[in-house]
Formats: sequence, C-alpha cells, structure tokens
Amino acid sequence: MNQKRRTNDIIASEILKLCMNGASKTRIIHKANLNFLSAKSHIENLMNNGLMEAVPIGSKVIYRTTPKGAELSLVFGQFHNEMDKLFDSSLNYVGEVRQRL
Repeated sequence: MNQKRRTNDIIASEILKLCMNGASKTRIIHKANLNFLSAKSHIENLMNNGLMEAVPIGSKVIYRTTPKGAELSLVFGQFHNEMDKLFDSSLNYVGEVRQRL
C-alpha cells in the first residue's frame, strides 16, 4: 500500500478546521485520524502559538480555533488551492507533451 504521510502543516490545518465550532480531543483524534500522543502534541503546539484555545465546559474541555488560527487556516486553504491548480496545469501540460510524442 502506497500511502503518503501527511505533513505537520496539513495535520495542523485539519485540526484548525475541525475546531472552528469547537471539538473535543476525542473528536479531533477520530476525525483527523491521529493517535492520542500525536493529537496531544499538535494541540499543544497550536495552543502555544495562539491558534487554538481550550474552553472548559463543565467537566469537559472543548478546543476552539482562535481568530488568528482561523485566519491561518483560510490562508493555508487558499495556498493549497493555488498549488493544486499549479500542479494540475503542469500535469496536463506533461500529458499533452506525451501525447504528441
């Protein structure tokens, strides 16, 4: 199975999107397909950089994306959309060249 590993920026972007409306650590683990230790590390890193916050609600903690995190998530999404366009067009170009040969 040729499965590509996700980079830290992709994982961080997924977590920020998940937490836009608040998410528990369990939800983050399941939806972002992470193990507990990896999720804990990413959450701490995002919180230490002001991109997420922990909001206690009763006995639970909900993680929410901060305005700074939401802005980064938006910019990251735009960047990846542009990169996808770039690589799609370059792949189309390579395909056209191959067809001519």
